[in-house]
Formats: sequence, structure tokens, C-alpha cells
Amino acid sequence: MQVHGQHRNSSFSVYALVYNVLTIKKIAMKRIKSLLTAIMVITALLVTFSCSEEFLTKKPYGVLAGPSLTTPDGVEYLLTAAYEATKGRSIFGSAMGTDWTYGSGASDDCYKGTEPGDQSTYNDVERWECLPSNPYMRERWRDCYNGVACCNLVLEYLKLTQQGPTPVPDARAKEIEGEAKALRAWFHFQANKIFKNIPYIKTQEELGDIKPEEVPNTSPCWDEIEADLQWAIDNLPTTRPKGQKGRIHKYAAEAIKAQAHMYQNELSLAKPLLDDILNSGAFSLVSEYGWNFDMTHENNSESIFELQCATTSTGHSSMLLAGAVKHQKGAASCGGWGFYQPSQSLFEAFQVDANGLPVLDPALRDSLANDIKFKGSDEFHPTDHLLDPRVDYTIARRGVDFKGWGIHPGEPWVRNPNNGGPFYTKKFMQAASEQSLNSYGTGFYNGLNFRLYRLSHIILWRAECAVEDGQLDYARQLVNMIRNRAKSTTPIKGLCTTYKNLLTSPTVDWNAPAANYKVEPYPDESGQYPFDTQENARLAVREEIRLEFATEGHRFFDLRRWGIISQVLNDYVARDVRVRGFLTGAVFEPGRDEYWPLPQDQLDIQKGVLQQDPAYGK
Repeated sequence: MQVHGQHRNSSFSVYALVYNVLTIKKIAMKRIKSLLTAIMVITALLVTFSCSEEFLTKKPYGVLAGPSLTTPDGVEYLLTAAYEATKGRSIFGSAMGTDWTYGSGASDDCYKGTEPGDQSTYNDVERWECLPSNPYMRERWRDCYNGVACCNLVLEYLKLTQQGPTPVPDARAKEIEGEAKALRAWFHFQANKIFKNIPYIKTQEELGDIKPEEVPNTSPCWDEIEADLQWAIDNLPTTRPKGQKGRIHKYAAEAIKAQAHMYQNELSLAKPLLDDILNSGAFSLVSEYGWNFDMTHENNSESIFELQCATTSTGHSSMLLAGAVKHQKGAASCGGWGFYQPSQSLFEAFQVDANGLPVLDPALRDSLANDIKFKGSDEFHPTDHLLDPRVDYTIARRGVDFKGWGIHPGEPWVRNPNNGGPFYTKKFMQAASEQSLNSYGTGFYNGLNFRLYRLSHIILWRAECAVEDGQLDYARQLVNMIRNRAKSTTPIKGLCTTYKNLLTSPTVDWNAPAANYKVEPYPDESGQYPFDTQENARLAVREEIRLEFATEGHRFFDLRRWGIISQVLNDYVARDVRVRGFLTGAVFEPGRDEYWPLPQDQLDIQKGVLQQDPAYGK
């Protein structure tokens, strides 16, 4: 069945949007006291869903009832809506939060998957052939600046409330401003990941005589992003505001600002922020790697900023990619569409040598067997190569249990292996044991949170800084924290002892590991490979980042900031074209393909204000 996700999700009713604002799971924000007030809040948000410049300036419908918003509760409702906007409203082109389209689909981590003609505009992203007319560009721009508009509404109504008869208590007012400014910086950051130069839109009072629609895109706006984040760092507490999970606190703002510095290769500025988080004692690695991708261990000790999701019988506030990346066929499909299939390149990156260490040079990796040409009834023996156990927490593959839904049978569950390959992602699917927590329809959406920033990010970014400072022993110690956690993680169980007709009659030893797993820390001695030279240590840290965060939307941006994106992606095409013919002829051109073009319709609306990236013409 050919399904296009955008149509399914493009027009929520006011009441569905009201529900989404009110049901950010576990945040427990106060409920809106009347439907009238709720609709006013949502109407304010709906204004921002325009593709014109009006979203920058237009006041909410029903503004005559503004006193309902110039209250402490009204400001809190608007702030809740700003948090909800982190997920965006488009599955593909927006890719907010998860960055699955741009960060992973455009990298060597994942293929688009599904059918060749399904979401054909995604093909252009995957092959680095986007034009300004590509609708995905419009969707990303829209959802970034929708979020910015939500944050500016919070700041504007907060000020009005503070001038009125029932102001927000001063301490909470500072927190609200800090949360709103941190989110505003994050939304702009999401824009500048994709578009090389962007406008930074503040409240009219902050802009002074310049109207929002007159703000040009003359820079990446790093200074403005950092200024908003610094205000948040200086004014937010070290614990969650209001004691509610999902809110941004000081350490979350520091994590975002550290990442901004990492993206600018300002590692010396990122380092003190990372150290403050590491030295705070507020976070610790959870004992099981998989606890970062399930519903049972959400908001755990490793989580720094987590996007909150929920489903009920009447609605959802899920990550929008949830259904799109699920299997379309089989027990675990839940109505999924079959997008986002991990690449052969990613699968082979999880191989290890006899010592349980990564093979850092792709040219030295063995080709691993896959079942792309096998039917479900065929006998296929999965590779017995030594593998990092994180592979089967990341990639769904034939002969391995799929999160309690059963042994993956390969082709019977895969939508079109010849186009998308034989693999699927695992991190965005609920476990079978968690299905009871999903009561929205068939389970197309789920309530699985997305850990946007967690302690493992901080540890490995700090390892990057240590390498560049020449502190190779310290870098090794940090990397080994991650590798030791992988080693102690319970491996996926369920070893198939027969490999034919897995759909109907697999023979499985459920007490044995599902594959030949091994992972070890790097030797704890100075001068040992790969922490013997700065160049080798750099490779080791970067590879650990890939393995730890595979399919989580970072890879493209990491390759770009490391300055190796052209080399890696063109090598990837040369290798993976043997598996996926769709890549034939794809070429990544440095300078042009490192960013995407501004949407043409936005350039047309703001003529003379916004300028196209010169790589794409005027």
C-alpha cells in the first residue's frame, strides 16, 4: 500500500491541537480551565502556521480576550505550547527534534527506504540534489520559525502579565524567560543546521525599529543563539523548573550551548560548559544502553533534555517520525510506512576485531552478509562476525528478536528490500511489552520520548575536546566510560538455531545471545593504539560517536563540523551502491551540499530581505 505521511498529519483540528498542548506526558502542567481559553491559546499558535511573513507579526485571533493570557496561567499555557512545537508538525521535511531526514537520511547512516516513488522529495535530500522549490525546505523553515514565534509570544505575554494586576512571581518569571529564550535559541539552531544563514527573530521590543519581516539572513546567528542560551544559563535553576520532567534547566541550556560551540569548532568554549555538567554530579550513565530508547526508563539519570511524548485514545503528542519509520508489514508494523532503513555502511561499522575493538578504517572492514536478495522462505545465515552489541539495539535485522515482537523474518516484514535494503531502525519503536502504554488507534504513533541530550553526548564531546588538547589518556578514559557501558549492557537474547521459515517456525534458544557479540574498552595504557597519536585518537572518538548515536539524527552534521563530509559520503556511495542501486551517480559536492537552499516561496515573500545561499544561485 502506497502511503504518504504528510497527508495523514497535515491538518489537526483545533481540538486535537488543544489535546496535544495539554498532554505533554509527565510534565503535569496545569490544565486549561476552559475550552474558550484553550482555543485562544491554540489560535495564537495556528497563526504561526502560515507560509507568509505574517507569522512573524500577526496577533492571535480573539486578541480582545487577551486578559485570559496576561495571567500566570495564560503564560504557562503558551510556554507549554512552545515545548510542544519542538516536535514540529511535518513528518518528513521538518524532521524536528530527531533530524532523521537531514541528520541521518542525508548521511551514510540510513536510506530513505520504502518505495522509489514514495516521498520522492526525500530522494533529493538523500542524493544531495535539493532545489529551493523542494517542499521539505519550506516545512523545515516553517516549523523552526513557528517555534520561534511561540517563544516570542511567551516573552511578550510574560511582560504584559508582569505589568498587570496578577504578575507571575519574580523567581518563576525568570525561569519562564529562561526557558523561552533557551527554546528560542534551539529553534534557531534547528534552522541554522539546515540553512547556512538565517534571520534571528526576537520580540518587537527587542528588535526596536526593525520589523520581524525586515530582519535579514546575513549570518548563521551564532552570537544571538549563544546570547539567548547564556541568559538561560545565568537565570535557570540546576533542577527542573516547577519540578516537572521535560523542562529545560541550566544544564540543558549548557548542553545546547556546548553543542553550538562544537558545531563552530570552538572546542575551548564548549569545554567549560561540558565540564560543569560532568562535575555537577546531577547525571549518571544508566546501566543498560537500551534504557535510552524505551518507555519504561524515560527521564532517567542520563537524560539532560528529553522531548516528552504520549498517546491516549483520543490523541497523541508523539515524535512525528514514529509511524513513518515502523515496519509496514508484520507483527510489529502497527500501521507503519517502512521509511528510514539503516545502511549497509552503518551495519558494517558495528563489526569489531578479535579484541572487541572497532575497525576504524572502513577500507579494512569485512563485507557482512545481508539478506537483501532472500525471500522469507529461503535459508539465510546471518553473519557470525564479531559485532558490537549496540548493533542490535539500533538495527532491526533478520534472525534477531525485534523488541519482543518476535524473530525478525526478513523479507516478509520489509516493504521493498530492493529499494530500501533489508534493515529497519529500532530506537523509535515501542517494545511489545510497552504496547499497552499506547492506546491511540492502532499504535501508529507511540508514547516513546526522544532523548535529545543525554550524558553520553557530554562525555564524548568532552573526549573530542581532550583529543584536540592533546590529552589522549583522558580522551581514552572518557570513551571507555561509553564502551564499558556497552560491555555491561545485557545483549539481545534469542539465538536462532535454524534459519529457514523464520516467520512461521523458528527454533530459538532464548537464553543465548542473538549474535556473536563482543565489545571491550580500549587498553588502559598510555601510548596504545588508537590513543597513541592525536590523529588515531580523533578517529576513535568520532567512531564511538557514530556507534553510540547511530540513527539519532547527528551523523551528517558531525561529518560537516569535522570537515570530512565530502570524503566520507562519496566513499559511502562507492561502497553502498552495491547494495542500493538508487545511489548510482550520486555525488556530494563540498560547498554546495553542506547546507540546503532557502525555500523559494519564502524568498519570494521577503524579496530584498532574505538572500539565497550563493551555492544555489540568487
